[in-house]
Amino acid sequence: MIEKRQQNPVLAALLTLAASAFAAGTTLLAKALGTGVLGPQMHAMQISHGRFLFALLGIGLATAVLRPKFTQTHLKLHIARSALGWGGVSLMFAAAAFIPLSDATAISFLNPVFGMMLAIPLLGEKVGPVRWSAAGIALIGALVLTRPGTGMIELGVILALGSAVLLGSELIAIKLLSGREGPMQILLINNMIGLLIASCAVVFVWQPPNLHQWMALAGIGFLMAGTQACFVNALARADASFVAPFFYAALVFAAIYDGAIFGVIPDAVSILGAGIILAGAGLLAWREGRSRKARM
Repeated sequence: MIEKRQQNPVLAALLTLAASAFAAGTTLLAKALGTGVLGPQMHAMQISHGRFLFALLGIGLATAVLRPKFTQTHLKLHIARSALGWGGVSLMFAAAAFIPLSDATAISFLNPVFGMMLAIPLLGEKVGPVRWSAAGIALIGALVLTRPGTGMIELGVILALGSAVLLGSELIAIKLLSGREGPMQILLINNMIGLLIASCAVVFVWQPPNLHQWMALAGIGFLMAGTQACFVNALARADASFVAPFFYAALVFAAIYDGAIFGVIPDAVSILGAGIILAGAGLLAWREGRSRKARM
């Protein structure tokens, strides 16, 4: 899916903005399903099942058309990556039913921070003061979003933090796979295994969806496939350090969707916490970009 193409930063930025809009759209639809807007409240594991089902259909169709070359499959890594991704996605969809989309999206930006931390024991990477500072700043933002002093931490925040930890762990598996297999192969196998895991889990919570719920589930899957396709192709046209900050627009799209559909407007605490997280994530992206250039 990634090919050597002529660098086009403007197109890369537009593709990343589209990916961020799609990603926020999946959370919006998950919230609609999880809060009963489209019918009986749907369990997060069933929403996750729909995400993998329809994403696999989209990616499978793209694979049939593009016919990429496949190499040897590292099955254990794929299983680990898919299990972590399924868990992270399921927790994120569950979180969206309890807290504003902007809060859930902001907390999701902690996943590269947790990925960086896990890379120390798992990949033997060394982390310097700038990267630790970026992680600390982002975690302070997450602490702000827990709204200390209110007497309790919202369940949605805990779920979103759990999602960020699992998705950060998934980044380690992706990093190990990316040097061994092609992007299309990784996406296809990931969604196949993810669907298998989700199908086993959904048996315990399955309820027959109505027409609107089926449409929302299909929308989540196809939007997720579109997110992955846009982001991967953006990376083919510009450096990751240039592309990554544009994905933070997902926070803006999430706030717009939440306000337009559910009438939820981010309060001062949400804006402050999200801003701090973005500052930390932005510093980390900048540091990673400089590190790559230094190695070239």
